[in-house]
Amino acid sequence: MTGVEPLLVEQRGEVRWLWLNRPERRNALDVTLIEALDKQITSAEADPATAVVAVAGNGPSFCAGGDFRQFLDLHDRGHNPAGFLAEVSACFSRIAAATKPWVAVLHGHAVAGGLELALVCDVVIAADTTLIGDGHLARRLLPAGGSSVRLPAAVGRGLSRWLLLTGELLPANAFAATGWIRAIVPEADLDATATRLCRQLAERASPAQRRLKTLLHRIDGVEPEPALREELATFADNWTASSVAEALRTFLAPGENP
Repeated sequence: MTGVEPLLVEQRGEVRWLWLNRPERRNALDVTLIEALDKQITSAEADPATAVVAVAGNGPSFCAGGDFRQFLDLHDRGHNPAGFLAEVSACFSRIAAATKPWVAVLHGHAVAGGLELALVCDVVIAADTTLIGDGHLARRLLPAGGSSVRLPAAVGRGLSRWLLLTGELLPANAFAATGWIRAIVPEADLDATATRLCRQLAERASPAQRRLKTLLHRIDGVEPEPALREELATFADNWTASSVAEALRTFLAPGENP
């Protein structure tokens, strides 16, 4: 993995690894990085050889948020950075709606936009030294990439309010009880752990998994009654499309299972 591209791509079997590659800025999000990430969403969704997408950070951190230099450049040219952040928000929403699982692999700092990127992934893995938080208020900023909406569901109302209203950064272990982070490991074990969990997800790759991922996105935040109807409709569609009856007959065949 070499070069000056803002996003590096590495295919490891069925897992596509995306490396945020602005290490001198702690992978701060700018227009070039968001454009590259958006292209990879489209590419990964269309690639039958890719079952899972893992996103990690090159250098000392996962992602420290938006690029303040770009914010100021936009301001000096008479533009509110909200225009760029609308593109960030749309990109992150595409990840949340993707039919294939996304895994965030955190180290160093996962702050502001970096936290918001992690929040739209399906599985989060973190080095135990990672510092995580919203951080916006520390610079008089407000969230614009989704943390005010997604953080409460991920870590609970109390912790999310604290993180949002103070801007405090907490070590990964402070999130252990929330269930949001699937694994917290020494940084030396991060790659191996992420590889193992990505392979587990890839082993279940199928049209059924993609339908389930789509269902989970559709019913997120929806009231129970319509959500339950959507669940039943998806079951019915998958029953025929995924040849479930044949799979069950195989499972129940004598000698197939102990």
